[in-house]
Amino acid sequence: METAGLIKALVREGQLLATAASEAGPEAAVPTCPGWNVRDLLRHTGTVHRWATAFVNEGHTSFHPGAGEPDLDGDELLEWFREGHGLLVAALSEAPADVECWTFLPAPSPLAFWARRQAHETSIHRADAESALAGKPGTVAAAFAADGIDELLCAFHARPKSRVRTKEVRILRVRAIDTDDVWTVRLSTEPAQTERTEEGPADCELSGTAEQLYLALWNRLPLTAASVTGDAELAQLWREQSAITWS
Repeated sequence: METAGLIKALVREGQLLATAASEAGPEAAVPTCPGWNVRDLLRHTGTVHRWATAFVNEGHTSFHPGAGEPDLDGDELLEWFREGHGLLVAALSEAPADVECWTFLPAPSPLAFWARRQAHETSIHRADAESALAGKPGTVAAAFAADGIDELLCAFHARPKSRVRTKEVRILRVRAIDTDDVWTVRLSTEPAQTERTEEGPADCELSGTAEQLYLALWNRLPLTAASVTGDAELAQLWREQSAITWS
């Protein structure tokens, strides 16, 4: 997706997150993040927003730690979250296309990286807030979901810190039936290698709408939300080992 479209998605996702959090209340448990309540969710996501904003606005060219989570609650916490979300949107919208700052995943530019990363960070946590409110996440646009799958498979799990490994080479295929996107993930003792192709046989295939796959691969829906064919143990390995952590 283009950077402008990702910034628009960030605007929408942040607003939806805040609305769901407000309606659910700070004490509501977040079933998609065991042990968290909405208060934890707002503190975490708001901290990430401000952390990202600092890179874009201040031009840090190496890792720079965030300020930590605030000791806020209730309406004050919700207002703090909304303010930080607005600051992030403004930073990305106003930054020059050639802004230089630190990133941690491959991208055409730092601006493209931060727009994409924060759009999907906010989208996944919007799903968490909606799960706290209604027991399940709301809808995700197909093209945006496909972009998020691509970031997860081709960028996050290509990193050395990914724990999705197999003793022998195994092939996982991911197929979005509503966007015609297909990814083939080669798993081994090394970091996963993903190609945007369906060449060759696969040991396991996950197929479904881009929305179903996006939420399932991010562990916000059960794998049964998609269709699993072939070696189901490979899909279960993903479920058990693919979590992305803040640290």
